[in-house]
Amino acid sequence: MKLHVGQEIPELIKDPTTRQLVQYAGAQGDFYEIHYDQEYAKSVGLPGVILHGLLKAAFLGQLVTDWLGDRGTLKAFEVSYRGIDVPGRPYRCHGKVTKIDGGDVELEVWGEDPAGKRTTVGVATVQVD
Repeated sequence: MKLHVGQEIPELIKDPTTRQLVQYAGAQGDFYEIHYDQEYAKSVGLPGVILHGLLKAAFLGQLVTDWLGDRGTLKAFEVSYRGIDVPGRPYRCHGKVTKIDGGDVELEVWGEDPAGKRTTVGVATVQVD
């Protein structure tokens, strides 16, 4: 795989639904009402139910592993949350190569809301075979 610093990886667009949030809550065990109860979410000042932070991290992890395929291994991954995202609106996952050190490649990754605001940002390190 020929890589260079600044190279973007293919965008991944996710279309989360409230149903997916309920399924994720069941799988992960995170039953905080802000992720599935519209009235409760609004009562605490949110616009409605919001995506789980770890679900957004999983989307970004998928971005990296889909791009990497069987050409290497994900070695490190971390994200931080900078905003909220809601179901029913596309969540766009992006990434670009920021450093290459032999077979180790560092990526900047981020998720955007439909307005282009980066609501989740992170870094992934992969080892390319």
